Amino acid sequence: MINGRDGIQRSILPIPDRTQVRLTTYDAKDPNTKFSPIEPLRPPKGAPNVLVVLLDDVGFGASSAFGGPVSTPTAERLSATGLKYTRFHTTALCSPTRSALLTGRNHHSVGMGCVTEAATSAPGYNSLRPNTKALLPEILKLNGYATAHFGKCHEVPTWQTGPTGPFDQWPTGGGGFEYFYGFIGGECNQYEPELFEGTTAVAPPRTAEEGYHLTEDLADKAINWVRQQKALAGGDKPFFIYFAPGATHAPHHVPKEWADKYKGKFDHGWDRQRDLTFARQKELGVIPGDCELTKRHDEIPAWADMPDELKPVLARQMEVYAGFLEHADHQVGRLIAVLEDLGILDDTLVYYIIGDNGASAEGTLQGTFNEALLLNGISGIETPEFLKAHIDEFGTPTAYNHYAVGWAHAMCTPYQWTKQIASHWGGTRNGTIVHWPNGIKAKGELRHQFSHVIDVAPTILEAAGLPEPEMVNGITQSPMEGVSMGYSFDEANAEERHDVQYFEMFGNRGIYYKGWSAITKHRTPWVVTTNSTIPFDQDTWELYDGSKDWTQVDDLAQKMPEKLKELHLMFAIEAVKYNVFPLDDRLVERFNPVIAGRPVLVQGHSQMLFPGMGRLSEHAVLSMKNVSFSITAEVAVMNHATEGIIIAQGGRFGGWSLYMEDGKATFAYNYFGLDLYRAKARQPLPAGTHQVRAEFAYDGGGLGRGGTLTLYYDGQEVGRDRIPQTEPLLFSAEESTDIGYESGSLVVPDYPAHNGHFTGTINWVQLDTGQDDFSHLIKPEDRLRVMMARQ
Repeated sequence: MINGRDGIQRSILPIPDRTQVRLTTYDAKDPNTKFSPIEPLRPPKGAPNVLVVLLDDVGFGASSAFGGPVSTPTAERLSATGLKYTRFHTTALCSPTRSALLTGRNHHSVGMGCVTEAATSAPGYNSLRPNTKALLPEILKLNGYATAHFGKCHEVPTWQTGPTGPFDQWPTGGGGFEYFYGFIGGECNQYEPELFEGTTAVAPPRTAEEGYHLTEDLADKAINWVRQQKALAGGDKPFFIYFAPGATHAPHHVPKEWADKYKGKFDHGWDRQRDLTFARQKELGVIPGDCELTKRHDEIPAWADMPDELKPVLARQMEVYAGFLEHADHQVGRLIAVLEDLGILDDTLVYYIIGDNGASAEGTLQGTFNEALLLNGISGIETPEFLKAHIDEFGTPTAYNHYAVGWAHAMCTPYQWTKQIASHWGGTRNGTIVHWPNGIKAKGELRHQFSHVIDVAPTILEAAGLPEPEMVNGITQSPMEGVSMGYSFDEANAEERHDVQYFEMFGNRGIYYKGWSAITKHRTPWVVTTNSTIPFDQDTWELYDGSKDWTQVDDLAQKMPEKLKELHLMFAIEAVKYNVFPLDDRLVERFNPVIAGRPVLVQGHSQMLFPGMGRLSEHAVLSMKNVSFSITAEVAVMNHATEGIIIAQGGRFGGWSLYMEDGKATFAYNYFGLDLYRAKARQPLPAGTHQVRAEFAYDGGGLGRGGTLTLYYDGQEVGRDRIPQTEPLLFSAEESTDIGYESGSLVVPDYPAHNGHFTGTINWVQLDTGQDDFSHLIKPEDRLRVMMARQ
């Protein structure tokens, strides 16, 4: 289709302006003066509003709409007058799924073969979307849609996340969205998120103590936006809303009353929960009545084998998660209710995708109270006694919690494995609901055709009567790789059209072809090691006949080697077609940008920062972990009462801060939220302009060791203390570095000034690593040199 449903040429975007040759009169009052009225750009008549809801880290067996134990009344309500798709698939990981959803192309095809933090220079893994593959919101916007994105964006390359951009892969930069409110990255603190409005950093409107929660905030913003859009833009201008909250990605944060609704409901453990969910799924028909429940693999412990003293903690982990999911569904329900109140719900195509991959098994075999410990490879701290002592804090602002692997497996019932494992349906099959009363005659029915997240974009274009563009912004476009699902809307038994699909994530891979699947699991997500995995060509492949074996229980590889060989070859062909090769199972190495071949924002051993700078991610700041370092700031103070932050990095669950208290320089190191070490100057800083310096002499001998922190005023020592241990790898997945204040959660809970805002004047701050023998005073020419080197 070159033209839209209205006959307008829409294959080239923006739609080229056309000037008509007409009579030109001298006087506008001349009766022959005629001009056509200005007509705003609109999509073809009948194009629906579109709402795409994408939840995070929800397995197929979690939501009550698909037989799970968590009440999701909004999903159930939409499915009662819509369609449930029982064989809808994602990519097994967040960034890839989101890129595939918004482009209609496979994740490697748009450079997102993994999360952005593990990007390499290989085309399928560089996190750089080719300009030949325009985003769905850009296409819709250029056809007259209003577009808005609320929630998570984990598709921005790490070296482009800083305040200087470039912003061409941000939602409102080159992402096609006219409005964005949310966070950039993989996860965030639900109570104290690092938020952006467009590309501008903003603070949450309330605090956790005042009842703030991010998912509620996102729903508020979406509701306000759609009301304004319909009130001011007119009823003939449809919208595209992408509502992608961080729920239910870790940390599992939810108000206590929501978690308490599930008290005692998971005391039976994850093995029993799988049986209960499996039975309920058969009752609902989301799986066939004759299919079998897959077995729990040996890598996943049985509930009966878990220590009895730990079981109350494990049950509470699941109660909190369940409350988090129900809370998220409730916020989606608030948005749906507003669409209904506005009288536009029936004319809105709603995709409710319950998870961007399978449930997350990244929380260890016993779960965690503070996920930062896992990110840093720290074990031994969270003993059963430690977890029991903190059981009442799970889900609250003082925790950064994640549930145990066993619960993730149960939430993927009836399938094998979990998130990251793209080979098996547990990692990729997500319950999905499509609701559009004015466009779909069928109500409350099931659809079992195979479908994939890359099918969403072409489905929306077809519903809107829009063609796939041949050219966008002067760039010839490659075809979308998905297949519209529209053919199945009113034909339950329609022959499926998406008949071949490859899967790959960190070496876990497979191929689907007309009911058959050939798959191989290469690595286990919760086993992180620097040791090499087995060679790819030594992986064991499995073969399943989906026409008889819905859940991948009966491996036919030994019985049908020729069929397996045929599908194995087909995987290779698809992998070449979509930039999957070379396969890359490196983990630790890929997080090193030098090895991976991706750009870094900070190079060398010195960095100059200035007041007002903030929201600098760890990618944008000189790393001062596992080395000696110094922080030197030139400040001007009026008197001995100067207080507040000079510079801080991290937050409540790990970080450091150089600040003034009672006029005295103080350095604090927050060790995973467990210990707070402080070194304080003996006397106040005199009035005037001075250099305040914190110098850390690292003990060495390994990662995460301690050292001695010395404070100086103008080169003269004024304080000294020990910091016995430090964080080795990462303070946070989202917390930032700020100059003169602190966004997000606070490194030090008792800053004297409001949110730690500095009450004096900061001229500059310089960070240095591995140079403890140079002058304590930094010369102006040195400051200029460092600043220019950072441009």
